[in-house]
Amino acid sequence: MCGIAGIVDFKRNLSKEKDIICRMVKTLERRGPDSEGTYITENVLFGHRRLVVVDPEGGKQPMIKQVGNRKYVVVYNGELYNTEDLRKELLEEGYKFDSYSDTEVLLTSYIAWGIDCISKLNGIFAFAIYDEGKRQVFLARDPMGVKPLFYSKLGNTLIFGSEIKTILAHPEIKAEVDKEGLTELFALGPAVAPGHAIYRGINEIAPANCMLITEDNMKIWEYWKVTARELNETTDESVSHVRQLLIDAIKRQLVGDVPVCTFLSGGLDSSAISAIASTEFKERGKKLTTYSIDYEGNDKFFKASLFQPTSDQYFAERMAKFIDSDHRTVLLKQTDLAKALREATISRDLPGMADVDSSLLLFCKEIRKDFVVGLSGECADELFAGYPWFTHEEMINAHTFPWSRSVGERKTILNESKSDLKIEECVNEEYLKTLKEVPHLDNEDKKTYRMRELFYLNLKWFMVNLLNRKDRSSMYNSLEVRVPFADYRIVDYAFNLPVDVKLLDGREKGLLRKALVGILPDEIIYRKKSPYPKTHNPEYTDVVCNMMNEILNDKTSPILEIINKDTVQEIVDTKGKAYKTPWFGQLMTGPQMIAYLIQVDIWLREYNVNILI
Repeated sequence: MCGIAGIVDFKRNLSKEKDIICRMVKTLERRGPDSEGTYITENVLFGHRRLVVVDPEGGKQPMIKQVGNRKYVVVYNGELYNTEDLRKELLEEGYKFDSYSDTEVLLTSYIAWGIDCISKLNGIFAFAIYDEGKRQVFLARDPMGVKPLFYSKLGNTLIFGSEIKTILAHPEIKAEVDKEGLTELFALGPAVAPGHAIYRGINEIAPANCMLITEDNMKIWEYWKVTARELNETTDESVSHVRQLLIDAIKRQLVGDVPVCTFLSGGLDSSAISAIASTEFKERGKKLTTYSIDYEGNDKFFKASLFQPTSDQYFAERMAKFIDSDHRTVLLKQTDLAKALREATISRDLPGMADVDSSLLLFCKEIRKDFVVGLSGECADELFAGYPWFTHEEMINAHTFPWSRSVGERKTILNESKSDLKIEECVNEEYLKTLKEVPHLDNEDKKTYRMRELFYLNLKWFMVNLLNRKDRSSMYNSLEVRVPFADYRIVDYAFNLPVDVKLLDGREKGLLRKALVGILPDEIIYRKKSPYPKTHNPEYTDVVCNMMNEILNDKTSPILEIINKDTVQEIVDTKGKAYKTPWFGQLMTGPQMIAYLIQVDIWLREYNVNILI
């Protein structure tokens, strides 16, 4: 797992810009602490930072491979989970290997099949391949967007990198936000529209997209998407199918030459991964280490709600005992959680999910002391109907993004000079644009039609945002986190499961629960869905309110140019109670919304953002 950077221009000489690519690569030190490399030619500059996971010697990058008189170069961030399948196929076609790294398998796949190699990859990745003979550069990002890839165009020059800060390290790219970017920040944030990056002039290669740069052209296209089709299976067959796909995905993702652990909250998804991983470890004569997160005082202050009906710690410990793992609990302090809002902002290069981000960042920091790779349970809720908006009629029929239903309230946060930002129009436009992309079958009934829309919205928006959060929080700490539920085979299969099958027995994730019978104990299988744990300690509310008061009372605070100070002051004075609907998702209620505004101010200060309106 690594970080990549590059500058490409077939119209001018770039060879004297080595200092620029080196500056860009330096921003990726946390993503790749183990080694650094660059590739410098007249028209292509590649840079790489490496976190060693597989083949320490053979996987060095940029990797160059010559076949005949043709030279190919790759920089790659990710992990291929079908490495050995591809290697076998390539060996049969006569190709040879100098290492056992997946990097060489990826590069050889391109050499063998050209840009069509993308259809053969199963993994998480962002990469760039320079084909010297054809004078072209091919970039691609994995189907779910687990690994990031940003870019900027300056005339004929393409600048790309694993993080926004990498692009900003280029001297001609400025941290600027125009009206469109600021609108998105307050309309959609912490989500970002596919292909966008908030900053003016910076974009991302969206999940499941690739780019080809030649001397005369630069084009982007979507190479994969879920397809609508009939599943002619009995319920029992679907149960068996899900079970087989999940076990295979988890086993494939346990590879590595470094220590591997799992995240274990005690919920269905992380418990499934941990149980299957533990069985595999035992067969190898090893013991799995599992990690959970908790907060000081949560046992005293936890309050059940629709979105968070039960606390995690009891179930995490029960599950760890059931699989006999070496279980470790990371206990976070409220003050540390608030202080880490700054690092969480820097890790994303944008305001994020407030303390949901900062807690994950601190959690990953502790795990990295002993492990380099972890497996986590993201994406199961989006695929198998785990959220309340899949079962509550009002949310199902919200006619907007169901995790962001307080758009009108968001607008009240802005001051008069920004009141003309078209917040509601922006949300509606992006929502309707996404609905037009949804694949359907002919003659779908009303319920099936709407539920397919909801699942697609979750895949393209909510899930991508959570994966962004996971990547930045983990890689900021040089920790690689893998997400087995994001295997494209599982995603494509689950998209076509009838909703009544997904909600088997009238339960959220009912089918997935049934598939895990015999793998997990009943108390875990039938436990009600509970999201990523957040703090319930009022001390945290006090800390963020004090931080926000300092911002509001500092005339130099950049956020004051944007917000209605009186409105925000009322929210702070009521400890967040004056803002009732979650800002985003299930967890960003009053204190978390205040923390989000703190992150906005941190971002504007740290990046010296110039607002162009």
